[in-house]
Amino acid sequence: MQSQGLQTLDYLVFLFYFVVVASYGYWVYNRKKAKLESSNDFFLAEGSLTWWAIGASLIASNISAEQFIGTSGDGFKMGLAIATYEWMAAATLLIVAIFFMPIYLKNKIFTMPQFLSQRYSPTVSLIMAVFWLMLYITVNLTSILYLGALAVSAISGISITVCMIGMSIFAGIITLGGMKVIGYTDVIQVIFLVLGGLVTAYLALNMVSEHYGDTGFLNGLNHLMTKAPEHFHMILQKGNENYPSLPGLTVLIGGMWIINLNYWGCNQYITQRALGADLPTARNGILFAAFLKMMMPIIVVLPGIAAYLLHKEGMFQQEMLTNGVVNKDNAYPILLNLLPNGLKGLSFAALTAAVVASMAGKANSISTIFTLDIYKNYLNPGASEKNLVRVGKIAVIASLVLAIIVTPLMGIDKKGGFQFIQEYTGYVSPGIFALFSLGFFWKRTTSKAALFALIGGVTFSILSKYIPTWTGVNDCLFYTAYADETGTMMIPFMDRMGWVFIFCVTSMVIITLADPESKNNPKGLEIDPSMFKLTPSFLVGTVVVCVMLLFLYTYFW
Repeated sequence: MQSQGLQTLDYLVFLFYFVVVASYGYWVYNRKKAKLESSNDFFLAEGSLTWWAIGASLIASNISAEQFIGTSGDGFKMGLAIATYEWMAAATLLIVAIFFMPIYLKNKIFTMPQFLSQRYSPTVSLIMAVFWLMLYITVNLTSILYLGALAVSAISGISITVCMIGMSIFAGIITLGGMKVIGYTDVIQVIFLVLGGLVTAYLALNMVSEHYGDTGFLNGLNHLMTKAPEHFHMILQKGNENYPSLPGLTVLIGGMWIINLNYWGCNQYITQRALGADLPTARNGILFAAFLKMMMPIIVVLPGIAAYLLHKEGMFQQEMLTNGVVNKDNAYPILLNLLPNGLKGLSFAALTAAVVASMAGKANSISTIFTLDIYKNYLNPGASEKNLVRVGKIAVIASLVLAIIVTPLMGIDKKGGFQFIQEYTGYVSPGIFALFSLGFFWKRTTSKAALFALIGGVTFSILSKYIPTWTGVNDCLFYTAYADETGTMMIPFMDRMGWVFIFCVTSMVIITLADPESKNNPKGLEIDPSMFKLTPSFLVGTVVVCVMLLFLYTYFW
């Protein structure tokens, strides 16, 4: 079966998607146009997003090119084990809904730098605001742009640069309408994302089935599990070549929790969706997102495993190559190119929806942090609400332009998109999560301790990479080192995150206890046990998610 590119029917399907999203966004914008002079409404859509809009927006912002392209690529390389990022995220979302959101909403926290300023000091807040801006633009936004453009270019034949510019313009139009437009258009984006993703997965499994002389996606799934059993283990053993990326039980009791709790609970890009709602609405929206997250591996992992098996059987030998080497990130675009006319357009729309929704959410978060935490606090403290909204819109455009410029310089293609994001954010996630978690639940924690966690955590993260080289110890109770692409022995980044987090927490406790003034720290947050009480319906949903996770990890251990 050979690719024929996009045909007329595919373009019509894609045009339908574009018109629906643009028209609905314009309608939402016109309904709330008068309110957009308020910074809270522009940045947070305060009080106007429903639980289903919050849940859909969380997933639309999270699932992007790094999942469709990057996670499918990792599914090609390492199998179902990569789904731990999706399934552990579902468990993490429950923790965020139960413990984090009540604290944010009770203390009227609207941005993450605001939390750091209110809980610690303006210095800690400013450092993190600048850092988040740099990270969001140079790591997150660039990876979304590159991987999205890679797939769109492979399908359409349009150059990667033109694809990046086109998607940036589309995302910019949505973002300039404010968070309410983003939130409600994300509902449509998720419908296309899920529908198109399921169609791609269904047809990929059918392709496997037909290759072995059968029909039906269930037979295709059975062939995957019987002919590629090595790709259906959640917990990898030390002898597995992919162990450095997912080091065994660390995905259940170590660094994976830090990755997810930092991402879902301490990340402006994500939490912003729920910060403008009341607690029951926010919790129900996050629970809805957890259920959607449970099904994501069907959409973003199974197609990659299907491509692996078909490649193993002799298909896609040339198509998988980039510069003469098999490139796992080619797996998903190849599958899209083999879809029938019309369905290819639907899957193309799903991929575009994922990319555009994530870019819009990221650009809005960049704009929010710059405008409310830097411009309003340091550059123009007396700025009017109208001026703040105008600066926010300028920041949206500037962030997208910067991303287009720096994306070709980041070397995303050398690591693989998903791993690129995880490893680079892994340098700072342990320190950030340490200062957030102690800031939440230990009133004595001081700003000096928080500053040490920020600076010391990043420093220790970098230095700990070279412990095996300096000590000559490659395997011990605390880690198992593996050679990287240069041959240097390194501790797996997920293991490093666990040890760095323990280092940061321990250091913060020691620094705080050594400060006599910490006993009367006025910066502690307002917390009472009633904040964490759960409704019966939310509790039932939580139990269902936990039972599903227990079954999946037990069955695919």
